[in-house]
Amino acid sequence: MTTEPAPNAPETLRAAMVAALREDGTIRTARIAEVMGRVPRERFTPEAQPADAYDPERAVVTKRDKGGLAISSVSAARIQAFMLEQAGPRPGENVLEIGSGGMFAAYLAELVAPDGAVTTMDIDPEITGRARRLLNFAGYEHVRVITADGAFGVPERAPFDLVVVTVGAPDVPPAWVEQLAPGGRIVVPLRLRGLMRSVVLVREDDHLVSTGYELCGFVPMQGLEENRERLVLLHEVPGEEVGLRLDDGDQVDVEALRAALASPRQEVWSGVTVGGEEPIDDLDLWLATALVGHTRLTATPAARDKGIVASASPLGVATVVVGGTLAYRTVRPTDETRARFELGAYGHGPAAAAIAAHLVREIRVWDQEHRSGPGARFEVHPAGTPDDRLPAGRVVDKTHTRIAISWPGKP
Repeated sequence: MTTEPAPNAPETLRAAMVAALREDGTIRTARIAEVMGRVPRERFTPEAQPADAYDPERAVVTKRDKGGLAISSVSAARIQAFMLEQAGPRPGENVLEIGSGGMFAAYLAELVAPDGAVTTMDIDPEITGRARRLLNFAGYEHVRVITADGAFGVPERAPFDLVVVTVGAPDVPPAWVEQLAPGGRIVVPLRLRGLMRSVVLVREDDHLVSTGYELCGFVPMQGLEENRERLVLLHEVPGEEVGLRLDDGDQVDVEALRAALASPRQEVWSGVTVGGEEPIDDLDLWLATALVGHTRLTATPAARDKGIVASASPLGVATVVVGGTLAYRTVRPTDETRARFELGAYGHGPAAAAIAAHLVREIRVWDQEHRSGPGARFEVHPAGTPDDRLPAGRVVDKTHTRIAISWPGKP
């Protein structure tokens, strides 16, 4: 007589996780569904209850810094699933993972078996030690675990058919490209103008071209390439903080913007509406591309409740700063059902109406030209590449690269 597994048994939770990820379209291929339905996540997340390990949306933090910020985690199953779909690991491939947790390396090892190879690396010996123990415990002794700065890759194991970066990266270091096989792929959570997207990059001669991207969030890289966002507070009352997330050396006039935020706001509305559950990730990416002075405004719920700002997003909303004026994206319901919302902007400061109107114009451009289009295209070229070799669009200059973001029109 056979008995059904208990509802909280790992195999039951694993099957439910895969079913949920298939239903929402995150898992699209049978191979990835089979592997994620077989590899035991609970062996790589001893810090968590099995139900948390198999929650598609829950990351398991494995290490925090002295201030309590997460610096290492096992990413949520949904994030790992779409990165596996992005990467498309094939049997026999040589793969490098930068950022070790053990779990993702196990998935990769299954997908490149029987003749492939996986190397996983991290700068922190505590993290690689944990990964080594858990991989051995789960039966993946053949995965190579290396303690070193991920910015330099692992030249003795190159060339790699696939490099998967599982930490947030501010740039694409030269070693990653140099150690990539011709036609090889890099999947990397790139931080660009305050946003992060997991971008699939394919090598074409001396540069990389994207084939897709996904919204994501990862702990930042450590080591040589560490370059964290800065949070500048514009309203500092405890519990009611409002600030700007600054990236890539951005500088603002903090005192002028504090005064601006305290001034009456100007509202400008676009006439563009979105459904309550409709994702607008590409709108934010477009605004980051189109707006000079783009940054992100973040605030606590209490700051919103007090009417200081209209947004309480911890990750921030699209904002443009010009001198002592700022304007940020917002929404309002179109009727009492709250099924649809109109996009607009709130401005504060001497030129509030004009800057808010400028942001709204770009919302309309997105609606008319890019809303149903193929999305953005990223090209990563070496630093020093002349402008005439780059596609039209926004160019973000990094330490090692020039990243060109262009927007093909609607089909």
